[in-house]
Amino acid sequence: MKDKDNRQLAIWLYTGAFCIFIQIILGGITRLTGSGLSITEWQPLLGFLPPMNIAAWQHSFEQYQQIAQFKVINSQFILADYQSIFFWEWLHRNWARMLGFIFLIPFIFFVIKKKLTRNLFIQLSILFCLGLLQAIIGWLMVKSGLNDTAVRVDDLRLAVHFIAAVILLCYTLWMAFGLSIIVKPVDSSPIPKNIAGITFALLLLQLFYGALMAGSHAALTAPTWPDINGYLIPPELMHPIPGSANTYLLTIQFIHRLIAYMIFILVLIMYSKTSGWKLNRVLSRFRLLPLILVVIQVVLGIVTLLNSFNPRYRYYALLHQCTGLLLLSSVLLVFYTITIRVPFKKTDHS
Repeated sequence: MKDKDNRQLAIWLYTGAFCIFIQIILGGITRLTGSGLSITEWQPLLGFLPPMNIAAWQHSFEQYQQIAQFKVINSQFILADYQSIFFWEWLHRNWARMLGFIFLIPFIFFVIKKKLTRNLFIQLSILFCLGLLQAIIGWLMVKSGLNDTAVRVDDLRLAVHFIAAVILLCYTLWMAFGLSIIVKPVDSSPIPKNIAGITFALLLLQLFYGALMAGSHAALTAPTWPDINGYLIPPELMHPIPGSANTYLLTIQFIHRLIAYMIFILVLIMYSKTSGWKLNRVLSRFRLLPLILVVIQVVLGIVTLLNSFNPRYRYYALLHQCTGLLLLSSVLLVFYTITIRVPFKKTDHS
């Protein structure tokens, strides 16, 4: 494959990854504004248009009035209030539709121009399947809250929907890295590779628990730090009560905190074990990114937790989610750079 073709494909994939990143952030805004259940129908093709007149808006609002979220939480809503939450869910769904075109149209172009290798064609086909699966998971998540008992979507389905989007992002970035990264680590020791791999896996698990935290509002059960309601390990976890909602929520938060500490330590070790990368200007930046981002992420996590009852909580939570995605991407970059043996250019030395 020509270098020019590689550049075009890499730009396309990086653009797609950026749009997936924005889509995940829009999903966070949709959740934080309570907008996720505002559209009670799934119309993959025709749903890109919002209600076009007052009668259509009223019909949509009446459908929303049938579910528990309106009856229990938003019964005071008038049509204008409904339209404000409708916007975020509508934008979230339409951004997903736009993502489909961003991937599909260039894909057809590259196939016609015969710029795809067989291996890349297979990888991109898998990417499309993951995208379709994500859409289905998203609707199943929304459907879990469209009834007369639930006031929000199921937190486990929310976590699955979120982590599926994260995997889609990582898969896209991995392909883009393969078409654009042309440096190789100085040190071939397996230790940094193992640490980077473990850190990446823990970050995926951490993001899953972060979504559980968000979906279940587990932060509200213990908005304190460094203790958990005055304890290192809450009594509810030492002597759990079967079926207790409080025990469940504290367990989620305890695990989320524990994994965060583990990730912080692993990133420090990874930074130490890649000290040889300082010889290369590009690699030195790669190894520094996770260190900077993990410090920011830990601070944002603490600030978000301590402000659980503060109106500004939404902003902190969104920044926390955003930084978590950036941290995961940076660790993936380090892991890729260690794992894949690619040509090394002497001109990369500083």
